[in-house]
Amino acid sequence: MLIVFLFGFTACEKRTQHILYDAKYKKEIEYVRKEASVYLMMDNIPGATLAVCKDGKIIYSEGMGLASKDLEVPVTRKTKFRIGAVSEIFTSLIYQFLIENGTLHADSTVQTYIPGYPESVFRGSLNKISLGQLASHSAGIREPNEEEQYWTGQNITIQNGIDLFKNDPLDFKPGWYEAASANDYNLLGAVMEKATGKNFPFLLKEYITDTLNLTNTEVDNPFKTVIGRSDFFDFNMIAQVIESVFIDMRYRAPSDGILSNAEDLVKFGNAVLNSDRISGQIKERLFVPNKLLGEFPSNFANGWIVQKTKNGEFYYGKVGKVKGGSAVLLLVPDKNLVLAMTTNMTSNGEIPLFKIFNSFLNE
Repeated sequence: MLIVFLFGFTACEKRTQHILYDAKYKKEIEYVRKEASVYLMMDNIPGATLAVCKDGKIIYSEGMGLASKDLEVPVTRKTKFRIGAVSEIFTSLIYQFLIENGTLHADSTVQTYIPGYPESVFRGSLNKISLGQLASHSAGIREPNEEEQYWTGQNITIQNGIDLFKNDPLDFKPGWYEAASANDYNLLGAVMEKATGKNFPFLLKEYITDTLNLTNTEVDNPFKTVIGRSDFFDFNMIAQVIESVFIDMRYRAPSDGILSNAEDLVKFGNAVLNSDRISGQIKERLFVPNKLLGEFPSNFANGWIVQKTKNGEFYYGKVGKVKGGSAVLLLVPDKNLVLAMTTNMTSNGEIPLFKIFNSFLNE
């Protein structure tokens, strides 16, 4: 497989169901393919997609391995994977579009849009949570517990899903600290549904997939035939690769219930950096961290992680891990570079994106 991966290039751009690449970057792509194939082999991951967008153009996209082990169906560039918390950045952009058109206001409280939502308790005092605090993970809402994360056979809506935590005490006073919680974005999704009168899958289609031409991104629905959806895999107690348990994550769609792949993720990241369909005002707001207690800057900005390289360049990223899948997306604005990878395996760690894509990052 390594020989096929490394020496299967021609002298021009190649575009098939399984691979797209620009021969100008042949050396860098060969490095990526080698590192990725070693990672998949060493971690027993059945399948993955990888993609690179440079200066507004996708210069590499590939499906590796198997989408179904039983049927020996190969992964293609169009195969759809669970992307976990990377779903949040789609929700975040919908939120920004709704702020821009006046449907939502960042400083408004949840009760503005869901009047029956109770004020949250922290150390005996009542607190209202703003939409901006939800988007920046500074609301203090607890994380889903293990039972909620891995429910099987559940079929509840986003609106009903917030009943799981709405009466629970907060972990900290809203706006004081930051702590990533999937429930922040599940509640934000419920607010968006109430404010627009539209369900979340429709909002995703209207504001994201149709607007940005993402043809392989949608909310996962286990009761629906989804063309191109990968099987999902996990390890059993003796480290054998098995199919992952059934879970219905539609009530968690805003936080981690979206299907996508590396090619759609880099198209999304490139749109955030370069597309005229996203206004300059949204782009300016998107990566500005909220100020926490004591004016301390958050590491989160509307769902994104904001960091600096050792050379002082800003980069924006998002990592997702969920039962049966993992994903990572990285934007490096100074290089006009977007990188992404998805897998169909439960991950105990994180995809080593900086190692796999080092030939492009030079870090």
